Amino acid sequence: MHATVERVTRRIAERSRHTRQVYLERMNRLKEQSPHRSSLSCGNLAHGFAACNQGDKDTLKFMNRANVAIITAYNDMLSAHQPYEGFPDVIREAAHGMGSVAQVAGGTPAMCDGVTQGQPGMELSLFSRDTIAMSTAVALSHNMFDAALLLGICDKIVPGLLIGALSFGHLPAVLVPAGPMPSGLPNKEKQRIRQLYAEGKIGKEELLEAESKSYHSPGTCTFYGTANSNQLLVEVMGLHMPGAAFIHPGTELRDALTRAATEQVIKLSKPHGGQLGLADLVNEKSIVNALVALLVTGGSTNHTIHWIAIARAAGIIIDWNDYAELSAVVPSMTRIYPNGQEDVNAFHEAGGTPLLIRELLNAGYLHNDVETVIGFGLDNYAQSPFMDDGRLSWKAAPERSLRPDVLSSAAEPFAPDGGLRVLDGNLGRGVIKVSAVAEEHRVVEAPAVVFNDQNELKAAFEDGELDRDCVVVVRFQGPKANGMPELHKLTPYLGVLQDRGFQVALVTDGRMSGASGKVPAAIHVYPEALDGGPLARIRNGDRVVVDANHGQLRVEVGEAEFSAREVAQVDLTASHQDYGRELFGWMRRAAGTPEEGASFFWTTES
Repeated sequence: MHATVERVTRRIAERSRHTRQVYLERMNRLKEQSPHRSSLSCGNLAHGFAACNQGDKDTLKFMNRANVAIITAYNDMLSAHQPYEGFPDVIREAAHGMGSVAQVAGGTPAMCDGVTQGQPGMELSLFSRDTIAMSTAVALSHNMFDAALLLGICDKIVPGLLIGALSFGHLPAVLVPAGPMPSGLPNKEKQRIRQLYAEGKIGKEELLEAESKSYHSPGTCTFYGTANSNQLLVEVMGLHMPGAAFIHPGTELRDALTRAATEQVIKLSKPHGGQLGLADLVNEKSIVNALVALLVTGGSTNHTIHWIAIARAAGIIIDWNDYAELSAVVPSMTRIYPNGQEDVNAFHEAGGTPLLIRELLNAGYLHNDVETVIGFGLDNYAQSPFMDDGRLSWKAAPERSLRPDVLSSAAEPFAPDGGLRVLDGNLGRGVIKVSAVAEEHRVVEAPAVVFNDQNELKAAFEDGELDRDCVVVVRFQGPKANGMPELHKLTPYLGVLQDRGFQVALVTDGRMSGASGKVPAAIHVYPEALDGGPLARIRNGDRVVVDANHGQLRVEVGEAEFSAREVAQVDLTASHQDYGRELFGWMRRAAGTPEEGASFFWTTES
């Protein structure tokens, strides 16, 4: 093992010693009581299988066969999740073949961040993660189940499913992906058209045509944002079937992998002699493996929030220093948009996750000594699935990348580090991803232009007020203020300014996610403005330094003068009502900081 990876893992284990022990003791107690179906009264059990066919009823009367809970995030509106419509039938058939039963235990909400970008619904997005966690727990609360299959892909959905399932971590669980859509309009062309629209050089009709060619069919969006980062990280944690992440929906291989996941989770269940639950698989080493995978691929910055919450659900405490220390030593091995021009399909064709895992294992960046859903050892995941005369098989990943412009080797990476940095200074603490930021843009020192609402920036851009070097500050975007929406509406405008030759950066207590690209963005900054954080004291014209090279985020104002300034106040009523936002007030008020996972489940006091 690489010395830094080993040291960070030990530090996390020591930091988490008490919370992890408490969690495991709770899971072991639940495991000893299972199968929980045996504790149900006759009336309980009759309700639980009333809608089943007679064969399934007969099976569920006895405790020596597994009942698999299907937790599905299916809906018709979300392209990545539309394929899940037919998955329960495939799963039930596979379960019957094992002499077991599978039931849809519950559904979770699954909103599309692509639909809600810049819209009021985006202010519910982050909190949908914990809502999904709670709905997963509700689905599993019936105590009818011996194992779980988690059907989800996108941004908040996979983290929410994992957090909820970890509360039932005595049960085995396998995540079941549905795969990406085929490649559409090249990402470079999509970016070009968006910037032309931002400049007013093309109309809405041309923009919609381009967007429709980009997002054109069932499946996950093909850029390397949060959804596809989810899939890669989960696979590196050993919670998928090997090589399952990026197989297209609607194919023979995809259905075969879904059947295999069903059979495997049944084999892991207690009625079939299984001893390990999800709690045993999600441990300090598998969490570090996920962080390494995130960093070497330039994945979504949302996971500097979400994986902290996932880890905490398993009693493991990680922080941004862990990310930063790992990022400083792991190589950058992919060029997937927005960190390059190709998409996840090109990454998969290059050798994909199996080849990446083998490279990282051989170089000592991943822990091999972990339990996975298919057995001990992450090296089991250095293989790719394929159909062999109608049967699912696996073969070793290619010896070398088939697209070295997309996926490199660990020995010859695109960059020597992972590109994620922590920023600290008198403006607070945040993170910045520089894997897609050119060297000449990684340090920006310029006057601040301050906005309290992302919609104000468009008008300023169109009026020419931003045609200069500037650090755009968009504040009152934190979890307590308005739910911490992603601010992708800003990206085309800032990109145009950079292309015009200006030095420009963004500073915000909001999010930008994995689609953030060439413009340096200090994000997730806390204390947030609503809590009286330093961003609430900054003024137009203040000289701000965003220095990714040295990890600095500061305003060049004397300490006494800055602390004496009046804290800005804004009326957030418009973000607290309508479109369902009035129902989430208690979540906003209870949210922790981004470095705590921005959750209302855990804060420093809990």
